Amino acid sequence: MEPKRIREGYLVKRGSVFNTWKPMWVVLLEDGIEFYKKKSDNSPKGMIPLKGSTLTSPCQDFGKRMFVFKITTTKQQDHFFQAAFLEERDAWVRDTKKAIKCIEGGQKFARKSTRRSIRLPETIDLGALYLSMKDTEKGIKELNLEKDKKIFNHCFTGNCVIDWLVSNQSVRNRQEGLMIASSLLNEGYLQPAGDMSKSAVDGTAENPFLDNPDAFYYFPDSGFFCEENSSDDDVILKEEFRGVIIKQGCLLKQGHRRKNWKVRKFILREDPAYLHYYDPAGAEDPLGAIHLRGCVVTSVESNSNGRKSEEENLFEIITADEVHYFLQAASPKERTEWIKAIQVASRTGK
Repeated sequence: MEPKRIREGYLVKRGSVFNTWKPMWVVLLEDGIEFYKKKSDNSPKGMIPLKGSTLTSPCQDFGKRMFVFKITTTKQQDHFFQAAFLEERDAWVRDTKKAIKCIEGGQKFARKSTRRSIRLPETIDLGALYLSMKDTEKGIKELNLEKDKKIFNHCFTGNCVIDWLVSNQSVRNRQEGLMIASSLLNEGYLQPAGDMSKSAVDGTAENPFLDNPDAFYYFPDSGFFCEENSSDDDVILKEEFRGVIIKQGCLLKQGHRRKNWKVRKFILREDPAYLHYYDPAGAEDPLGAIHLRGCVVTSVESNSNGRKSEEENLFEIITADEVHYFLQAASPKERTEWIKAIQVASRTGK
């Protein structure tokens, strides 16, 4: 009987020989992790046994690389994976840890609905707390803050975080709030913005988080950016990054010239409505942008010859300038989610 597939999707993996980062189709099984060069490949490029392995998350061995986790096997071999965004990393980490625990206990992997109390600091679910903090109505308000002739967009101050934790009764006092905020920072749910908050993280203080109105922080998938003495051209260029991120993840994109397919990380923003795509191996600047205002997006079941396409889960974006983009999702459900999200952004965004 084949091992049960628990989770699968695109992750960026660090090579064990040349140390380069490349997108891989990764499959989490009950007893190991298989990784493939392409989703359509029949045989994996490698397999990582989970028995006796340990998982480290967040893994901060690579500086600017975010959302990385590490699996260390019994032979002391390290395998590094990078997710596209925080929630995706947490889902992989949660399921992988559970698979390892099931192996140790001789149990079958099974998903169970659990409710964890957050009344006491020791039992706070940081993931659930993070989602509450991001709530558009009751969460922490993201602002554009100015300091030292710089404008920090989509961020908030350290004391606002503690105020929110106390007012929502997530903690009993500000000292307790400081401990929780430091944990959120260490786990990657919050990121420092500006010299003061970055210095605290890099220093040796007991609490890397600062309960201070001059210490700035941001959510890792908020669309944060900093402006400094920007020219008019820079402001126009950055306008497309001001939109709130509503969806992100990896998709296959067909090139316009060679018609070959490559894995790209996509970030969908609304108001203004843009779909930026990046090299998932870690480039900070986008490879391109699709302006979605007035676009048409549809699923594709046949190729240009009218025959049924060999590629599954395709969809097409046609911009207002009549530029065609062909994308491929990993499943019918994922394709539907992307189409609906893009349709909403195209109607509501600038």
